[in-house]
Amino acid sequence: MTYRGLLVVAVGVVGLAGVSASAFAQDVPSGWTVPRTIDGTPDLQGVWANNSVTPLERPPQWAGKTRLTDEELAELKVAAAAVVASGLDAQFGDQLVLKALEGLTDAGSYDTTGNYNQFWMVDRDFTHQTSLVVAPADGRVPDVTEAATRRSEERRAYLRAHPADGPEDRALGERCANFGVPRLGAGYNSYLQIFQTPSHAAILKEMAHDVKLVPLDGTAHAPDGVRFWNGDSRGRWEGDTLVVESANFSSKSSFRGSSDGLHLVERYTRVGPDTLNYEVTITDPTTWTQPWTVLIPLKRSEDAIFEYACHEGNYGMDGILSGHRADERAAASATTQGQ
Repeated sequence: MTYRGLLVVAVGVVGLAGVSASAFAQDVPSGWTVPRTIDGTPDLQGVWANNSVTPLERPPQWAGKTRLTDEELAELKVAAAAVVASGLDAQFGDQLVLKALEGLTDAGSYDTTGNYNQFWMVDRDFTHQTSLVVAPADGRVPDVTEAATRRSEERRAYLRAHPADGPEDRALGERCANFGVPRLGAGYNSYLQIFQTPSHAAILKEMAHDVKLVPLDGTAHAPDGVRFWNGDSRGRWEGDTLVVESANFSSKSSFRGSSDGLHLVERYTRVGPDTLNYEVTITDPTTWTQPWTVLIPLKRSEDAIFEYACHEGNYGMDGILSGHRADERAAASATTQGQ
């Protein structure tokens, strides 16, 4: 795994260690125009970071509010700095801002070995957004369908009976098989790099070093019977926006409980010299009652993309499977002794 650390300097006051004091620069400099490649399309190339502190769903404290005022944003930064200053476990994804809203200065502990604190986490970026979900208007992920609830219950029941009969019973991430798309989490291996040619775009994700190769030449999607872990992607330009549609997802892959009916429409738009808006609309009628859209402002980074070495250190799988074999032997022995 890769970690981007912080250098924390004691200055006698609570600082913004682990918290970027500046928001994404949305103001476009006078005279700035979208840079273009040699073939005239917008140049989206480079490394882009999702270190946004904004939670996926709008917290109850911000119900009905799509944007924070400058004063509210300043207060949030101070509250987040207090959580960071607790010095305990790292706060991933939405945790930092949610604990700041709760007024917690004790970040709590996962109560397990091998964890690390906020010192090792990348700076987080603040915007006025109150949720990454921009549609529906309430900033919340839509309700799941009855079919999705049924699938989830069946899966949980199976895992209770078969927690580790084989590696196939474990989560895809535990097996280093796949981490799914879209990747919406921030602050942890949440960088991507874009490469362009006149006929293709390639999007390299830091998490598990997956590459999405996107034809831009009008090639049709693969036949419906051909399925992929992360879908079959095709792209096109709509003005200055790169639009990528992905379908043909495997039934073995899953995004928040989705099915093989998942359909993604991703939009990449350069809105400033250092800001790339990433917008994704997620549709799966068998999973959610309506489509939903997420908007994340990505920030240009000079950092490199590092290899995500998962298999090389995946000792947990050995432990999980051998532990379950031990449980099976103990259960068999108890049954024999009781006869």
